[in-house]
Amino acid sequence: MRAILLMTFGAALGCGIADAASAGETSAPGNPDTIHVSAIRDAEARKYQVIVAGMDAFDKHRRLAPGADALRFRVERQRQAEASLAPVARLEGDGGFVLPLPLDADGEILMPRSAQALDANSELVLNQKRRDYRIEPSIRTPGLADHVRRLGDLRLECQVRVAMAKEEIGLMWTLTINSLLLTNDWCGFMKDKKVRFTYSTAHPIATAFLEDGARSANIEFSGKRYSVPLYDPRWSDDALIQFGFAPAAVTGTAVETPRTAP
Repeated sequence: MRAILLMTFGAALGCGIADAASAGETSAPGNPDTIHVSAIRDAEARKYQVIVAGMDAFDKHRRLAPGADALRFRVERQRQAEASLAPVARLEGDGGFVLPLPLDADGEILMPRSAQALDANSELVLNQKRRDYRIEPSIRTPGLADHVRRLGDLRLECQVRVAMAKEEIGLMWTLTINSLLLTNDWCGFMKDKKVRFTYSTAHPIATAFLEDGARSANIEFSGKRYSVPLYDPRWSDDALIQFGFAPAAVTGTAVETPRTAP
């Protein structure tokens, strides 16, 4: 029963923004060079109403990352993507509605609130093939170095991801998973240390540890992926994940074991 519960929970988040799974592709309206993905399991085409659900969750749980000024969406190029083809993003909807979305220097989109985009049943579209790029929510407290992440930022990202997943799968499946988890707080379900969200970095990880004041512990990582005790109340929102990057993937397995001095 536990395995079925976890599979159902994972599938729901897979339909959200957590993972990019295979799905159909069609050309976007009026632009044969644009890949328009309509399946909900693609991280490269998002219904705008799903994005708005994420924005609402960001506002609701803002206390987790009070220093973050806004919710952004990061456009990540996968290994096989053509570096020479710069990504272009926009919202496209019914009646020829188009709203260009500029990417900043970090490849992130600051998503606007638009009643017109909602009325036009718009989707976020890239001029790229689905397999080449991913789009994920990005929340970072200003002033942190590239090799540092704040735990509260990741907790807020969790709330955004879950809100978007719930919007995509609909009320019936949301209520079904709520009943299986015995809670409507899917991020809170992560209190079970065997069930964690996995995050990624831009570079292979050589070392990773969580630091909160005088306390520290190693965390699990493999290649560019890592997981943290997201909702362990012993770690504050201001706890920091410190990374050491390497040119090749390195696997670490120590979980919540105090790190040793170099």
